[in-house]
Amino acid sequence: MDLPEEKIAPLLRARRQTLATAESCTGGLIASRITDIPGSSDYFLGGVVAYDNRIKISLLGVPPGLLAQYGAVSRETVLEMAAGARTALGADIAISVSGIAGPGGGTPEKPVGTVWIGLAAPEGAWSHRCQFSGDRVGIKASSADAALQFLLDYLEGRLVEE
Repeated sequence: MDLPEEKIAPLLRARRQTLATAESCTGGLIASRITDIPGSSDYFLGGVVAYDNRIKISLLGVPPGLLAQYGAVSRETVLEMAAGARTALGADIAISVSGIAGPGGGTPEKPVGTVWIGLAAPEGAWSHRCQFSGDRVGIKASSADAALQFLLDYLEGRLVEE
């Protein structure tokens, strides 16, 4: 067991908890990796690929004013996305991600490779900012890796918020 999703499976089963995802820049890659694990239907309820801000607002309940103030790639947005996925899908835990995969779209404040991960659980919410380099596919893969590791860290009780 080397992949985070392989380690996540028995932990969620043991805790009898369910999981949902809310993904933007990863386009469903996190959900895909979770469902690569046999028996993932025991704990994975589903996910929302909220690539467009309208979907973040309508399906995940992200307030339009929050998006206007902080942008889609922000701590505030991923925390709302995770909370919204948790509520919409009825999950115990939700993991979210929003970022700039490139090659365009970056700014000096948020360059290409900037990614925020959010997690909402019964006892609270956490976020983490990452900065990746590489091409679009590489940034998406790194983002999914980081989100799954963030979830694993939470499940193993070693989550540290930045």
